[in-house]
Amino acid sequence: MINSSIMNNFGGNWTEAKMDIVVSYAKAYLVIMNKQDWSKTIYFDGFAGSGIIDSEKSNEIIKGTALRILELEDPFEFDIYYFVELNEVHKNELEKRVNDNYFGKNAHVVKADCNEKILSMSKFLKENKNYRTLAFIDPYGMSVDWSSINSLKDLGVDLWILVPTGIGVSRMLKNNGDISDSWFSKLEKFLGISREEIINHFYKKQVVNTLFGEESITVKEANTVQKIGELYKERLLTIFKFTSDSFVMKNSTNSIMYHFMMATNNPNALKIANEVIRPKYKL
Repeated sequence: MINSSIMNNFGGNWTEAKMDIVVSYAKAYLVIMNKQDWSKTIYFDGFAGSGIIDSEKSNEIIKGTALRILELEDPFEFDIYYFVELNEVHKNELEKRVNDNYFGKNAHVVKADCNEKILSMSKFLKENKNYRTLAFIDPYGMSVDWSSINSLKDLGVDLWILVPTGIGVSRMLKNNGDISDSWFSKLEKFLGISREEIINHFYKKQVVNTLFGEESITVKEANTVQKIGELYKERLLTIFKFTSDSFVMKNSTNSIMYHFMMATNNPNALKIANEVIRPKYKL
């Protein structure tokens, strides 16, 4: 039986693994969507970068996801490409590469906050029912608000999202539950649940014997990072009908850093997403 969490076993080569997954999925997505004569397709990248990356595997400069998606033409391509990048230098570099090498594509590169553009996309899709979107959200830390994700409810979006379970959320969940107000606010904003719900989900009370008798202390639950990944999937299922298996990314000490997953309202899309992940990244 295949576990619903698929592990990366090749030394933290996460960027290239994510790209392989998204590009493979996009190929299948385009084939299916091209059969829907009534529909138009959008590729949305919320953290598009400069278009190139340093390969951890080969120490070479390689094309990023944005450029690889633009190169998908045979047999089909997207009707619209929308690349969001907040860093102005990276935005300008990507824009130049798109203009120089992919002239004629209906591609847009904008400097903006991803949350703002997710909300704009949601509004567009509500007003234009014939559009379907493949979205790739690969954020810097916990920078995507739950309210932004929630705006995608009931829309024609297949969402691939990287969740910083170990490198972000878990680090804010202090072992003794002594979390600052600013961190609680960040967790609430990211997970879309209340402070009380966060405490109840990740902590328990435990009675210990001390010099002065029994005392009740707050203790963080075991397997917290895995529980964060499971919680985020549960949260996505309040917006979408299905979520894929998680591609779980670990560091060199075998600690979980990220969960990468897809959410969709289409059962066929779910099947393809899991098929894309499983053959390459089995336990």
